[in-house]
Formats: sequence, structure tokens, C-alpha cells
Amino acid sequence: MTVPIKSKWFPVVQVASGNFLEMYDFMVFGYYASAIARTFFPSGSEFASLMLSLMTFGAGFLMRPLGAIFLGSYIDHKGRRAGLLLTLGLMSIGTLSVGCVPGYETIGLLAPLLVVIGRLLQGFSAGAELGGVSVYLSEIATPGHKGFYVSWQSASQQAAVIFTALLGVMLSAWLPPEHMAGWGWRIPVLIGCMIIPLIFLLRRSLAETEDFKNRRHHPSPSEIIRSMATNWRIVLIGVMMVTMTTVSFYMITAYTPTFGSQALHLAAMDNLLVTLCVGISNFCLLPIMGAASDKVGRRPLLIACTCLALVTAYPAMSWLADAPSFARLLTVELWLSILYSSYNGAMVVFLTEIMPVDVRTAGFSLAYSLATAIFGGFTPAICTYLIHAFDNKAMPGVWLSFAAACGLAAALLTKRREAAARSEARAAVQ
Repeated sequence: MTVPIKSKWFPVVQVASGNFLEMYDFMVFGYYASAIARTFFPSGSEFASLMLSLMTFGAGFLMRPLGAIFLGSYIDHKGRRAGLLLTLGLMSIGTLSVGCVPGYETIGLLAPLLVVIGRLLQGFSAGAELGGVSVYLSEIATPGHKGFYVSWQSASQQAAVIFTALLGVMLSAWLPPEHMAGWGWRIPVLIGCMIIPLIFLLRRSLAETEDFKNRRHHPSPSEIIRSMATNWRIVLIGVMMVTMTTVSFYMITAYTPTFGSQALHLAAMDNLLVTLCVGISNFCLLPIMGAASDKVGRRPLLIACTCLALVTAYPAMSWLADAPSFARLLTVELWLSILYSSYNGAMVVFLTEIMPVDVRTAGFSLAYSLATAIFGGFTPAICTYLIHAFDNKAMPGVWLSFAAACGLAAALLTKRREAAARSEARAAVQ
């Protein structure tokens, strides 16, 4: 029996709320990278301090593949609900540690060490959080609406971008820059800590998916790991596919305030307003493009968006770098937002569909986490380095073009696997 769409909105909110918290934590760290650098990584060189802070931001992503393997296997074996509660608990510990650690001037080297540990714990939990949410949404979706349902995984992240940017705008208007750099950046982190109990209340009543309960065999963690090793080609294609999503996302969200202030020398308020507009654009477009992928197919959207990114990314960034302004930054970021949302609206659900059924969460999470750890999470640091090394403010466009090439190649390689995945899904419930 098919459950009416209206009755499934609350489970969507329940499962997406943790995804909101995960992205909120990462966005806060990315938005206030410069202030965090001065607090925990003091140095005679502003560039060195910023790079240390951005590398710490990226370090959280290095733990994601491990989280994907171990926590993803747990979710595929024990169930979606149990796994999503576990990832939320681990994520909360990491959030609290980052928000409460004193600065370098107070406790010395222990400060950056504790911050890095907190980031690593957040990354470990995030390794399976995103995959668990995506798979859960795909399994509760009504027939013909899977793209629309799964798109709310990414849309919940955009809600975090919007909320963080709004909070940043208000804090920037309320506090002078020296106070924001000294202690004001901690306010958003502590607000994240206050959100944690509400999300636990939402998730504790989360129901297990019928798709998981009806499956004849729930593989053990060792079986899941062996299956992922056997299907390494699918995981590799998934990594290539996710690279376009993760690089474009972190470029137009977490990196925008740093890029706008450090490279373009625009006002902090302008950079946060652009980020806010990008978050709103993404939030509106993702469900629309997810629904569009249900109608026109996933692959046509993937190919079209990656080709457009290849053709326009560097020229758009060059146009911005030639005469930096709020209007130009907003125009370029919104264009990249359209490309990101259109691509991601199709990509996330497509990745859940091509993964083998028994390892759907672990396989999805591993592919996503590897791409984020290798490419996406270090996008702010890589873009900062490329601009510094080549003395060219448009170099982020080159990095995005590389990501688009990976996504295009992956989309062209998945045709045979897509048909095989449909057969596996039917056999799993028979």
C-alpha cells in the first residue's frame, strides 16, 4: 500500500534535521575561517594562519571515508533509524568540543589539537549521515517521486546555509569586526549546540523504512565491506560523480566569505549577503530539479550541467576578477548555484539507484565521502593556494572545471550499471 505524500512530510523533516545540523557546523567553520585562524592558529603570516584554519576545515573530511565504511555498514546491517541516531550523537560531541575550546593564548598548543580532534569526530559521523539520509528518503519515496524526495537531503543543507548566513549578517550588524574576530564567531557555534536537543527529539521517533524491513537478507559488516571491495568500480564512478557536487557546493557556500574578503576585498556584509542569496537559490531549485529528474531522467541533467560548467566556470570567474563588485559576485555565484542545484538534484538520487541494494548506504557514503575528503572539503584551501601560487583570482574556475570533467565522465560511464541496478532492486524484495 502506498502511503500518501502528505503523511510523509514529517519523516522527511525528522531525517533531514540532522543533515541540517551537520551542514550548519561545517558552514560556521567555513564562514569564520579567518577569525578561527587568529584564535587557534596564531602566526606571523596571515596567509599561513588562514591556510592552517582551512586545512583544519578540510581535515574533518578526511575522517568521512572511515565513517562511511564503519557507520555505513552499521546502518545497512542494523537499520536506517539506529544508524541515524548514532551519527547524530557523534556529531553532537564534535560540535560541543569546537564551541567550548579556549583559544591559543589561553591553553597553547592544546587549543588547535582539540579543535582538530573535534573536526575529525564531526567528519567521522558525517561520513554516514549524508548517505543514511539520502537512502532513507529514497526508500520512503512514493513511486515516481524519488528524485523530489531525495532532493530534500541537499535542500536541508541549504536551509543551514541560509540560517548561518542570516545569523552572520545580524552578528556583523550588531558586533564590530574586532569583537567578531575575538569572540563573536563562537555565538553561531553555541547556537548549534542549543539545536542538538531538538533534533534528538525529532529523530528518536523516526520509523524504520519498509524497504529495509522487507529485505530478505541484512548483510553483516564483513559482508558489506567485501561487497564494496568487489564493486570498487561503482564506488570509483560515484566518487567522480560526487566531485562535481562537492566542489561546486563548497565553492559557492563555505568559501564565498573568505574568497570575497581575502581575494576580492569586498565588505564582509556583502559576502554574507551573497552567500545568503546562494542558499535561498539552492533551497528553491533543488526540489524543482529533483522533480525534473523524475520526468526527464537523471543522465540528461548530469551531462547538460557538467558541459555548461566546463564552458562557463573560468570565463565567469575571470569576469568577476577583472572588476570585483557585489553585483558581479552575486551574478557569478547565482549562475554557479543554478548549475550546482540542477546537477545535484539528479545526482544524489541517481547515486542511490546505481549502488548495490545490500550496501546502498555504505557504498553511497563511501563514494560521497571519498570525493568530499579528496576534493570538496579542501576546496577552500585549494582555491586559496591556487590564487596565491598563480596570482590569478579566477583560478577557482579552473578547479571547478576539473570537477565538472569528472562528473561528465562518470555520467557517461553509468548507462550499463543503471540497468543492472534496477534488476538487483527487484530481486532484493522477491
